[in-house]
Amino acid sequence: MIKDESKKKTPYILLIINILVVILVSCNLRSPIISVAPVLSDIREALGLDNFQSSLLTSIPLFMFASCSVLVSRFSNKVSINRFLLYSVIILSFGLFLRVLGSVYTLFLGSVFIGLGICIGNVITPGYVKSNFPKQIGLMTGIFAVAMNLTAALASGFSVSISKWSGYGWRGSLGIWLVIALLAFIVIVIEIIFNKKRASVQINAVEAVSNFNMFKSAQAWNISAFMGLQSLFYYCLVTWLPAVLTDFHMQNTDTGWVLFVIQMTMIPVTFCCPIIASKMKNQKLMVVFICALMLISTLMFAWMGAHWIYFNAILIGLSNGLSFSLSILFFSLRTKSTAHAIKISGMAQSVGYMIAAFGPPVFGKLHDWDISWKCSFYFLSFSVILMFYFGMKAARNKHVED
Repeated sequence: MIKDESKKKTPYILLIINILVVILVSCNLRSPIISVAPVLSDIREALGLDNFQSSLLTSIPLFMFASCSVLVSRFSNKVSINRFLLYSVIILSFGLFLRVLGSVYTLFLGSVFIGLGICIGNVITPGYVKSNFPKQIGLMTGIFAVAMNLTAALASGFSVSISKWSGYGWRGSLGIWLVIALLAFIVIVIEIIFNKKRASVQINAVEAVSNFNMFKSAQAWNISAFMGLQSLFYYCLVTWLPAVLTDFHMQNTDTGWVLFVIQMTMIPVTFCCPIIASKMKNQKLMVVFICALMLISTLMFAWMGAHWIYFNAILIGLSNGLSFSLSILFFSLRTKSTAHAIKISGMAQSVGYMIAAFGPPVFGKLHDWDISWKCSFYFLSFSVILMFYFGMKAARNKHVED
């Protein structure tokens, strides 16, 4: 068995580089998707998309997460973690470039590559954190989540403004995220060069002595369902909330700022949650709090429309920030090795995003039957109840291997 390099003392400069890798990779894991919703009406008008085609711009990356996450985790024993992350940002950059070329074909093809690139980053980053920061998992998971949600907040709030400032319309708004992907590429290359002799931890050392089948673990299924249902809640809102609020007679320019408030509210809780949750005996109380806030927010939409919208946005931000960071933390807390952290990350995101991918189309279809949006939000309420059931099981202090 190959010696685990993660136990050696990490040089100070390399530690800084490792932190930058986590931050910059995380910055690319939501913003390319979130940036679509505020300028979706411009894209639809420019390319003549219908409602179904428009929802695919969010659902295609989610289907890529669902279909490729397990494959990514299985191939993780072939390549070092940092090289896998390098492939992630290369594929993502190519997708970002394709998406703004200006045709329906490149728009959807670019979304496929974006989904694949983000998928690799989603699956591998928790393993990167566990292997490079074994004693600071809670802190680094918080940094990971904050970086992701901060850029998502900027994408929500400034996409429309960027489209005007750049002079390139929606193409400028979506294309600007290529800059962040290229920065991540540069930092990962520096890490690989700096770390050539030391080399990032290879998962095959652990895989060689572990043939554990994650799909036979009940706890792994609980984590996967919790991950999927919290993602369904999130992606339904970021896809459809601008349209919902417009129907509730809110100005189109203000809808992006509601998403901005949601994302900004998520930032402090996504940082604090992993640190607090990692010190708890179990996380059941946190699951109760999360699901209560989500249920209140969905019922407020169903019964009150856009009244108290910014208060509701804060509830959504708190609950989604907590649920997302907790689901990511489960990958590390509920496993005994880096290899298994990547395996559960692959399974949970494959199963979870398959669940989530159906959310936006179902949410939109229910609106076709009920123009008041009430049925759509009752659908989300039911999803929250299911999330509570699986979350309480996932929150038990039980490893997937037990």
